[in-house]
Amino acid sequence: MRTVIFDLDGTLADTSIDLLAAANHCFRVMGLGDMLSHPDDAKIALRGGKRMLTEGLTRAGQFKEATVEEYYPVLLEAYREGIDTHTVMYPGAMDAVEALKTAGYGVGICTNKPEGLAELLMQRLGVRDAFAALVGADTLSVRKPDPAPLFEAARRSGGAPEHCVLIGDSDTDRNTSANAGVPSVLVTFGPAGPDMAALNPEALLHDYTDLPEIVAGLIGINPAR
Repeated sequence: MRTVIFDLDGTLADTSIDLLAAANHCFRVMGLGDMLSHPDDAKIALRGGKRMLTEGLTRAGQFKEATVEEYYPVLLEAYREGIDTHTVMYPGAMDAVEALKTAGYGVGICTNKPEGLAELLMQRLGVRDAFAALVGADTLSVRKPDPAPLFEAARRSGGAPEHCVLIGDSDTDRNTSANAGVPSVLVTFGPAGPDMAALNPEALLHDYTDLPEIVAGLIGINPAR
């Protein structure tokens, strides 16, 4: 079976506001006030919790690696508490997922968000059951851009790893697909959208309506259809 594996943050869902809120909670606890803002820092948010802490502390002239490590668990707990306050799925994302499933593709998620948080978010948004598998940053001993999580997501979605395509929004996703020897499709509507063309993916996605056709062109129609 051919499979379509999605990144989560910035690809399926716009999570940036809630991520930034969790980081700013940490900065307020430190006595620094809000150090990151939306939409200016949306791209930083999608690089993960430690990247947000590093950026805010650097701006405040107080960066220490030990501080990042100390407050990372605080950030994760704050994010868990407000995980779906402002997060929304991108327009057309779930319609595209259902169209791909109808066409016979296996569909899963491969994210560098911790698995527990990713599961919680998808459940809160009411879409977890649409995906056959979810592999997070801590599901295996390695994370993207190592290809192993992508391959595992494809296997858990019922497919052969060599016949998958990764839908993402970052250089991490581009490098993951390259390391795996499979095509990538990068979305242009996320916070880093203008930067995607320079990464030379096999395809760019401007609207989820176009995804089924793009997938068929890259990995073919599923023989099981």
